[in-house]
Amino acid sequence: MRFTTLAGNLPVLGLGTWRMGESARTRAAEISAVRCALDLGYRLIDTAEMYGEGEAEEIVGAATSAAIAAGTARREDLVIVSKVYPHNASRRGAIAACERSLKRLKLDYLDIYLLHWRGQHPLVDTVAAFEELHGRGLIRRWGVSNFDVADMQGLWQGAGRHCALNQVYYSASTRGIEFDLLAWHRKHHVATMAYSPIDEGALARDRTFAAIGRRHGVSAARAALAWALRQPDVVAIPKAVSEEHLRDNLAAVDLVLTAEDLAEIDTRFPPPQRKQSLGMR
Repeated sequence: MRFTTLAGNLPVLGLGTWRMGESARTRAAEISAVRCALDLGYRLIDTAEMYGEGEAEEIVGAATSAAIAAGTARREDLVIVSKVYPHNASRRGAIAACERSLKRLKLDYLDIYLLHWRGQHPLVDTVAAFEELHGRGLIRRWGVSNFDVADMQGLWQGAGRHCALNQVYYSASTRGIEFDLLAWHRKHHVATMAYSPIDEGALARDRTFAAIGRRHGVSAARAALAWALRQPDVVAIPKAVSEEHLRDNLAAVDLVLTAEDLAEIDTRFPPPQRKQSLGMR
């Protein structure tokens, strides 16, 4: 598994859990999916207190604790990420929310804790809470999600320079961050974590990625994910629930697209030439 060059030792590929935990009928299958990912070698799992109102964290907790007990994963090798709701991100509220998340996840600490998006509470209060959580050993690092350049600049000016990463919507079909945000991240040594890197599955059906995939003997989805992973400081966290898709996503780490491939993708999805609103889902 490759690792990013920014924000410490982060695997470039992880498992997203958005929309997990929303139905009791799918709970067992979702626990099995996370456990399967861990057994296959995934070591980065992303979740949030928002996902299923805590149920996704419960799913991740059940799967990771089982994998650790079985010896197929070691806690020290895992990177578990969760996110606090903006309305919980006050000075005291973020601490209480983190403690609840840890309980659901069956963990003593989070590797990375994120503010899910900017809300009503001053960033300086949220940062103070994150720094206290770090000081108490309840989180290793902290960051943000869905922050554009202006948000990051405000964070930086308000004692937020320990921010390790920003999780944003990024795929070949949603490239707005390439205009300015990605460069800002690099300048300030903030990792970029891309959620929905296959554009919620749309790129798995795209004709250009299908053609590229055929040339390489792989799926369109794998080619689209490899495109997001082509940059060494970008981490991608696609969601998958079947072993087939988990394996296909993991294999994207080793797929190197050619200059011809990249040129075709640029023709199909041109790089941004002006500022665009930050994509969000």
